[in-house]
Amino acid sequence: MTRLPILPALLVAFSLVAQEAPKVQPPAGAPTKLTLQGAIETSLKNNLQVQISQETRDFTRAGVLNAEGDFDWNLSAGLTVTKSQDGARFPDGGGGFTTEEGTTSSRSLTLGSTKAFDWGGNLSLNYAPKYSYSSGSLYGSSTTMPYKGNFSATYTQSLLRGLGRDVAGSRLIVARKSAEAADLTFQLAIINLVASTESLYWDVVFAQRNLENKKQALELAQKQLKENQIRVQVGTLAPIEVTSSEASVAQREQDIISAEAQLLNAKDALIRALYPTSERPAGLELTDGPTVKPLGMDEATAEKQALASRLEMKAARLDLESRQVLETAARNGILPRLDAFATYNANAASQVPSEGLAAVNKDITKGTYPGYSVGLSFAMPIQNRAARGAQAQARANRRSSELSLRDQELGITLEARQAFRNVEASAKGVAAAEKTRVFREKDLEAEQKKFENGMSTNFLVLSKQNDLDTAKSNELQSQITYAKAITALEKALGHLLEARKLEVK
Repeated sequence: MTRLPILPALLVAFSLVAQEAPKVQPPAGAPTKLTLQGAIETSLKNNLQVQISQETRDFTRAGVLNAEGDFDWNLSAGLTVTKSQDGARFPDGGGGFTTEEGTTSSRSLTLGSTKAFDWGGNLSLNYAPKYSYSSGSLYGSSTTMPYKGNFSATYTQSLLRGLGRDVAGSRLIVARKSAEAADLTFQLAIINLVASTESLYWDVVFAQRNLENKKQALELAQKQLKENQIRVQVGTLAPIEVTSSEASVAQREQDIISAEAQLLNAKDALIRALYPTSERPAGLELTDGPTVKPLGMDEATAEKQALASRLEMKAARLDLESRQVLETAARNGILPRLDAFATYNANAASQVPSEGLAAVNKDITKGTYPGYSVGLSFAMPIQNRAARGAQAQARANRRSSELSLRDQELGITLEARQAFRNVEASAKGVAAAEKTRVFREKDLEAEQKKFENGMSTNFLVLSKQNDLDTAKSNELQSQITYAKAITALEKALGHLLEARKLEVK
């Protein structure tokens, strides 16, 4: 069977942390323009871990069919053909013996069906027609009634152990809950992939813009060097000042080399994540950038959303429910076994050959010779240590699951609080970094004017350039930190897929 391409999510739009640029078909050989939306879509198509998680989910889902098989109808059939010869010696009255011989032939067919029900009952059906024929002097004459048969139906119902429901259906219930948990695990794999892809995307955005900042810093340093060289030529500046400007230019060039290497490494990491097996593009040009928007919630609301929406909490609850089902089944297992049963038999009279099997079936279907029986069966192990040990284990597993659920709740609450506070802090950091950068630009502009009027030194101008370069780097880093903090918050709240308009199928 051909498997559909693995794209379990449809991404519609991003409005929280990314501004999407219009898609333009790049010319041949040009770097591939990539939005954040496109990066996530490509990652979902190609990521191997998503495919592994999907296969794991399908494997777990198949366990439901396996458990449902316990309640399937089971058909059995058998055909037996026999033939035997026998003889006997009798005194003939004259001192000798007479031998009489005979042959017996028979054919028997058995058809049976059994079914277990999830409410603890079992049904057994059996149909057994038989043909027998004897001939020879041993039997006096040929048998004239060779056909006979019967039909029986027996229903058994457990009276203890929760009427057998918990014991019979616990495996199916656990299998269904495991399938639900597998769906949640698959969604978690998608969420982790989306978060990881966004982080790699923002790393490349930072590296791209950081390289641009370093180039602008180099332009400022080169401009300062040219102006100082002119001033030295006209005699208004000491030659030693040119040396410090040249050192500043060299430092800026070194910063560019480092920034270029950082950009290449970040792009390689993103390309490796997006194209693990398919053909990789020659280059990437990312088009989205982070923006700051108000959250529209408080910390208490964030905690409630996280506890209500996190898939880890849902999976932990499913695990607890499964453990509770198994504990109930184990508790019922220590009780004695008491079953009630009722049997109906439909017998057929021996038929002459001319009537054959049709007459047998007629007697059975009409209930010409019915029979009934009801009764109880009881069984109880004397010490029952195996059942008591299983109950102790099930109880310990249930308690462990309860503690795990509580621990998960505390961990998610803490994660939501921290993520919320990190977003608030990073948003304030973006605003502060932007102000710092604006003031550093004005400070450099003022210092350059003072230097042009002979009221400042080359050293102070170069220091102001360094301050501006640092401010730009800090502003860019704060923006990327905010974007990643938003991703972490949405993941902590359990609605990263909803925020990205993703639907897992």
